[in-house]
Amino acid sequence: MQILRAHSQVRSLFSVATVRFMILHTLRLRSFRAHRESEISLAPSINLLHGPNGVGKTNVLEALHYLCLTKSFVASRDRYAVRKGAPYLEIEGTVAGVREEPMTVRMAYVPGEGKSIFVNGAELDRLADIVGMLPVVVFSPEDYDLTAGGPDERRRFVNNILSQARPVYMDDLMKYRRARRQRNEVLRSYKKRSAPPPDELLEPWTEELVSLGSRIVHRRRAFLQTFADDLAEAYRRIEAVAERPTIEYDTIADLDPDAGVEAVAAAFRAALARKQEHEYNRGTTLVGPQRDELIFRLDGLEVRRYGSQGQHRTFAMALKLAQYFYLQARSDTEPLLLLDDAFGKLDATRTGVFLDLLRSDAVGQSLLTATGRAPFEEALASAPGHHRILQVRTVDGAASVEPEAPAVSESARPVRPPD
Repeated sequence: MQILRAHSQVRSLFSVATVRFMILHTLRLRSFRAHRESEISLAPSINLLHGPNGVGKTNVLEALHYLCLTKSFVASRDRYAVRKGAPYLEIEGTVAGVREEPMTVRMAYVPGEGKSIFVNGAELDRLADIVGMLPVVVFSPEDYDLTAGGPDERRRFVNNILSQARPVYMDDLMKYRRARRQRNEVLRSYKKRSAPPPDELLEPWTEELVSLGSRIVHRRRAFLQTFADDLAEAYRRIEAVAERPTIEYDTIADLDPDAGVEAVAAAFRAALARKQEHEYNRGTTLVGPQRDELIFRLDGLEVRRYGSQGQHRTFAMALKLAQYFYLQARSDTEPLLLLDDAFGKLDATRTGVFLDLLRSDAVGQSLLTATGRAPFEEALASAPGHHRILQVRTVDGAASVEPEAPAVSESARPVRPPD
């Protein structure tokens, strides 16, 4: 009850200030990686950050990811994000709707003390309470591993979406991981004794594992049934060919399409019973959502095994765009779209299609990184008030972010009268 109450307080705090089209107006970085002190003003649609590699472009997107999800999409340890020689880092963003009072979200991290999140100056009780309040979707070159890599990447993808869309899912996921750790400790300790663990030690953790894990599996199944439509729509928008993308969910057992939580729990218990001796011998839990797999297919063929490089890239981009559509339909605010060097491996046709989509009403605010501005000039010149070009470079040993004027499109050039 305490956790739910704390979360509802944060919900009410945001509901006062959030509207459908929430825009991030300013972002301030202090002692964050390459940035000593940067303050960035952003446009409501496309924001292009360009500059050479290694100057701090991705740092800006990473900082926003920290602000929205309290963690990096680049590194696993927070201390690496603190600028060398600095005692702490700080990230602050100001967001507001068209006729709303600005809302300030600030994250501070002190090595050895941890992270804190503040909304309008008030510290949140839990870091997790910010997740889903400022929905974010990030696409980076590493996301091509979604289709080509191992199952861990695909489970993280689903967890990211559901944690932002449904806070209760993230709570269950965190509790499940704790229960599994405790259960594994019991299994490991008795493996060393060459004896099966007594029921009074193992059974409480098994029951908690089944209860939480069944809810996780049930929500994943329901999500994937809905997400299939978003994926088909995303694929249609960015690829002209009529290939049909589908997702298969391989979990603890073959379940009926309409199976409820109790049916999932019964299948979970049966699978644990079948693996009991193996778990005793190996000293670890061998059944549960931590072993789930997603299989991506195009016209029935598994992308991981048979997809071309172009199909891998297109499918990965479609997954991220589908994530955006899914969160957009279920959030109080428009998701923020972060594209880190996403266009580097795309041909001119696909780049143009994606830029047209970013300029359309289908997508809200976005931030892009690239080494140069030339491929984006025409798209950004069409509505300079809605887009912004920012140059990132190194000045006096630190990253500097400065706005640049967009090129004037041919249609917008004044016509010179004849002599």
